[in-house]
Amino acid sequence: MIVAIVFAAPFGRDCLAGDFEFWNTTGACFDLDKDWRVRVDELLKLGKDAGELTYHHTDLGFVYQGLADWVDLGLHYRQVFDKDDELGWCRENRPHVNLTVKSRLADIDISDRSRFEYRDKECDPDVWRYTNKLTVRLPHEFTKWKLRPYLADHVYINLEGQAFDGNKIYSGFSFQPSANTRGALYYVWDTDKTDGKWTSTNILWVQLRFYF
Repeated sequence: MIVAIVFAAPFGRDCLAGDFEFWNTTGACFDLDKDWRVRVDELLKLGKDAGELTYHHTDLGFVYQGLADWVDLGLHYRQVFDKDDELGWCRENRPHVNLTVKSRLADIDISDRSRFEYRDKECDPDVWRYTNKLTVRLPHEFTKWKLRPYLADHVYINLEGQAFDGNKIYSGFSFQPSANTRGALYYVWDTDKTDGKWTSTNILWVQLRFYF
């Protein structure tokens, strides 16, 4: 938590404005062969100051790693349930394609993921969206759990005319409690444009994934 706060400090006082949410991701990965990997993730969001379940999704993806060591191609399907204050629970079908380019600079791991997704919504018009997530993992590891500082910026672009309408800034660390278990703890500053108005949300995000 101290690491997350220190890295979030440069983002300014505006980070502390807005609502607070707690997110939890649990997932599993296993290899089909040397080139294909399957990944399943479940995300739960507690909104309204972390007092109410407002969102959950299940994401199934097939990642192809045989193109090159520095690039991954992922084909995913996500089933989303998002709670609206007036309409209740609304379903969304969200297939998405991901292209992740990986590199290393002076022992710093850098990755850039481009994602194209089709959002088939039950309660709103369908939209196409492009997102880009740039991630930097610093080389230093701490404690036997291999705590490693992590920074990322995630940009959201609505392809149906609204253009840039969201951004997430991540600050925290990844960790590895065992050989086949990896996790992460982030503070996320989420800014979102809805009906022409920008709002911000403070998120504490815990992730845990098992590898087989």
